[in-house]
Formats: sequence, C-alpha cells, structure tokens
Amino acid sequence: MTVGPPGTGTRDGEREDSDARVIARSRDEPEHFAVLFDRYADTVHRYAARRLGPEAAEDLMAETFVTAFQRRHTYDPGRADARPWLFGIATNLMGRHRRAEARRFRALSRLPEPVEHDEPVAERAVDRAGATGVRRELAAALGGLSARHRDVVLLVAWAGLDYEEAAEALGVPVGTIRSRLHRARGRLRAALGGTDPTAFREADARA
Repeated sequence: MTVGPPGTGTRDGEREDSDARVIARSRDEPEHFAVLFDRYADTVHRYAARRLGPEAAEDLMAETFVTAFQRRHTYDPGRADARPWLFGIATNLMGRHRRAEARRFRALSRLPEPVEHDEPVAERAVDRAGATGVRRELAAALGGLSARHRDVVLLVAWAGLDYEEAAEALGVPVGTIRSRLHRARGRLRAALGGTDPTAFREADARA
C-alpha cells in the first residue's frame, strides 16, 4: 500500500488529516503517531524552552510525546486539534520543574538586558526557544505568580491557546480560565507599572 507524506491524505483529493484522525489511525498503526510529532514538536519545544530553558526543554518535549503516545487510546476523537491536549500534558509535566522554572525567572530578572550569546550553537538554541523575548521585568513578574496562574498566562500568551483551548488543556471550566487570567493580568500590570508586555490576544480570544 502506498502512503502519502506525513500529514497528507492517502487518496486523491483527500485533505490533510486532522490530528484526531492521525491519532485514531495510530491506535492500530503506531507509526502514524510520528505525524503528530512532526506537526508540533517544535511548538512544544519552544513553549517548554521559554519556561524552563533550552536544556530542559528537549527532555520535556520528548516526554510529552511519549506520554501522549501512551495515552492515545484515550484521546477524544471529537477534538480535531490536538494542541490543547499536548500543551496540557506538557504543562502537567512541568509540575515536576516548578522550582527550576522559578529559579530561571529569578535569574532572568537579575539580568541587565536580554541574554546575548556569542556561540553560534547557543544562538541557534535561543532562537529556537524564543527565549530572548523574556525581559527581566516580565521574568520577575511571572516568577511572582502562583503556578496555576502562571500556567494560564503562558498557555494563552506563549502557547497561543484561546480560553476554550486553555480550559481543555488544564481540564478546568472556561470560567476558571477567565478568572485566573484576569487576576494574573492584574498582578502582572501592578508589578510592571501598569504595562502588559505579554501581548495577550484579547481581541482574538473567543467570548
């Protein structure tokens, strides 16, 4: 049997498979799960690296997909987009790294300016992580949030999830996401002198 390139349909005129279809197929043909990895590994890595640093991000990204693969039989086929599921797994796994994350934000908050690297390899790692976007003031403010508020803030601001997707990722009602985000944004603004550099896409968030 001829199989098309990852992420494409196998019949003429068939559109790209949804994440749900890829996962469903992988239940009997595990090799198809690689399509999901190809689609989202870099995105999950960037999210993890901004929170934990590039060194820890590689392991967490790999663990996220190993966990997702092991749980693929429990995935809700009614959810076409697997990003909230994957980011939820990644965020839960970060629970083991709360102290490391807090130390990272404290360290960034003490820097006089965003980190600059001379080594080309380090530059590539930072570029992949998107870590240079964490200013010292923002790092200090994020480090002052509780874990549950920081999770919501960063799923929206850095993972790019809307309120419903963040609720799916964390397994809480949408109203809880709105409440936590409202409180977190207030605390961030207070810590940052009234500014909000996290660039939440409020206009894009579904009401």
